[in-house]
Amino acid sequence: VQLQASGGGLVQPGGSLRLSCAASGLTSGPYAVGWFRQAPGKEREYVAGISWNGGIKRYADSVKGRSAVSRDNAKNTVYLEINSLQPEDTAVYYCAARRGNIRTQVAYMDHWGQGTRVTVSS
Repeated sequence: VQLQASGGGLVQPGGSLRLSCAASGLTSGPYAVGWFRQAPGKEREYVAGISWNGGIKRYADSVKGRSAVSRDNAKNTVYLEINSLQPEDTAVYYCAARRGNIRTQVAYMDHWGQGTRVTVSS
């Protein structure tokens, strides 16, 4: 299983970004995909997750109402869009996958991508 996150970059406060997570090798059963982020000096934290068919989505309070997670299984890609970005959103964003339901804990994810850096600054 390989996950490749992309779409990060430098954005001004109030701006938006759409991150992509391209997956390959997820052939043995339904996989939920989660987005996590890790800011400098902090632990990795859950951001958003989506079930294998897109029917269930869960967001951390920190991004609820200003983010949207979606997936296109035909393209094996999961997306995370975050709006109204603030400096506290600065972090490396990771996508991760696990068989079964969405989980918000880092320890429950089976496969991880390499991360994409998001910097929110004027």
